[in-house]
Amino acid sequence: MKIKTNLFNQRIISIDALRGITIFVMIFVNELASIKNVPQWMKHMPADADAMTFVDLVFPAFLFIVGMSIPFAFNARLLKDDSPKTIWTHTFKRALALIIIGVFMVNAEYGYEASKMIIAPAFWGLLAYAMPIPIWNKYPKDFPFWLKNVLQYGGILVLIALYFLYIQDTGERGMTPKWWGILGLIGWAYLFTVVYYWLVSGNFCAMIGFLVFCVVMNSLNLTENSFVQHISWLSFIAGHLTHAALASAGIIISLLFFDRKIENKINWPVIGFIVLFFAAGFALRPYFGISKIQGTPSWTMLSAGICTILFYFLYWLMEVKKQTRWSDFFMPAAANPLLIYILPGVIYYFTLAFDIHIIPEYFREGVPGIIWSLVFSTIMLLIMKILNRYKIQLHL
Repeated sequence: MKIKTNLFNQRIISIDALRGITIFVMIFVNELASIKNVPQWMKHMPADADAMTFVDLVFPAFLFIVGMSIPFAFNARLLKDDSPKTIWTHTFKRALALIIIGVFMVNAEYGYEASKMIIAPAFWGLLAYAMPIPIWNKYPKDFPFWLKNVLQYGGILVLIALYFLYIQDTGERGMTPKWWGILGLIGWAYLFTVVYYWLVSGNFCAMIGFLVFCVVMNSLNLTENSFVQHISWLSFIAGHLTHAALASAGIIISLLFFDRKIENKINWPVIGFIVLFFAAGFALRPYFGISKIQGTPSWTMLSAGICTILFYFLYWLMEVKKQTRWSDFFMPAAANPLLIYILPGVIYYFTLAFDIHIIPEYFREGVPGIIWSLVFSTIMLLIMKILNRYKIQLHL
């Protein structure tokens, strides 16, 4: 695979800004999910509803950003002269880590028999959320080597112990992937997309072909009595290609912006893909509907179109007009996305385990609850700023 000379090892602030904003909104809507009596447009739409809200856009936006970052990540490794073995190992380790963390998070939520577990489910959940921090923390070079090993391998041993301490509601010991969790779905999408990107050497036309393939497989997987549904392993792959479609769309848009010289002020190829994304989404809507929960192809394509518009605006504002100072508020999240995703869960299970009530019930309903969710999201960003300063950063 060759280095893309137009990309080099750039740091695109508009991509970081989109990541930071997405994470801020993600924390907001996750906290809002526990608030009663909020408008439907601030919640996920039901699985059978042919519609989507901004909440249903958060997950695809993150997948889209993962895709946008892939060409830069590969270029950075090629510039460091990393061998193919090193790149493949890094890819599989990152995907596996996301899948493992996702499965632990899902099992912490439900599916256990509390009366048969040796430790209370709240403590189990606290450890499941907290252990990835010492395991995958990016320790500074001057950090004691022995202490780093104690923290990392100790965290791994705790996760292994948690697996065997888990008693399912069926009475069986050990966890199962009831579903993969958000991080797990990101891990699978990342794995399929990166492997393909590497095999085709980041070829632009090949990535378009992969996007089309993902949409077709997603459609067949949701079509009753299709051959994809009758082959279990193929249905499994097709289900994850649903999300790989969004990551591949991010790669395509990233290459259109940064792997070529834009001679005109308007990036017409990107405008063309926005039209194609929306056209595909609305064309598929009568057959599958728009549903984030079902992962329909119309949802993925409309989400890709909206994400492209959002990024184009940020690109114009930050890369062209050089208006960047406003984004400083979101950058702590952009620099440490995995930790800020995990941290609210650590806080939740800590308060549950020790029966601590952070806020009065007044702030768990309606407008006060919405305000609290915004405040909580802001607090998380401030905490991340402090943690980043002290080099507590998760790095897969």
